[in-house]
Amino acid sequence: MRPLMEFLYDKWWMVFPLMALAGRWAGGWRRAGERRHRRRVELYTAKNQAREADRASAAEVQALMATHDATNRRWLEYELDVGKLIDFPLMTDVREPLTVAFLRAKREADGQRPASPADLGSLAALDAYRQAVNNFAVALDVAEREARRIRDSKFTGPERERLATARKLLMIAENEAATPAERQAAYKRARRELDGLIVLPDATLAALEEKLAPELDTGPRPPQFHQG
Repeated sequence: MRPLMEFLYDKWWMVFPLMALAGRWAGGWRRAGERRHRRRVELYTAKNQAREADRASAAEVQALMATHDATNRRWLEYELDVGKLIDFPLMTDVREPLTVAFLRAKREADGQRPASPADLGSLAALDAYRQAVNNFAVALDVAEREARRIRDSKFTGPERERLATARKLLMIAENEAATPAERQAAYKRARRELDGLIVLPDATLAALEEKLAPELDTGPRPPQFHQG
């Protein structure tokens, strides 16, 4: 121990360069740590920015869903109105390529639709949904223009007369001023006139029969008992 103390006593001046060296080493270590921290922060920020850039805007998704809804409402105007289907029978004729095309496009758009705007997270999914909705709208436009152009021209003269008769009968069936018996009879005759000419979708029949439910309910009623 004594030789070490004598050595340190003689070499006390070496403390200063050693302290300077230690300071430089500590500073270098601190700066290296700061650089590593900055790189981690930059990497984290870049990843977040990449995720944000790939995230679909909720407003965009909402607007696209509104367009989808509006196109569906246009189609429902035909599907839920027997009169319009009689006037434009192509809209439910699955033998027509244009009708098949827009029904297929509708199915694709409905399949791409998210449950809510937040469920459509990526730009790729948004682009796919946008393309599906656009295809649906365009296909419906094309089919609608063709349906309005040809109307009932593909039917023979007697078939057109049956369509016109069915149209009048349905007006009676939906007329609340008519008696229940008149409405029921008109509905049944209209169905017979349309048989073999136009296939009415289930949704169309359900909407029509809902309006006529009291008149179509001809089954026996259960007896009612009154307590004395």
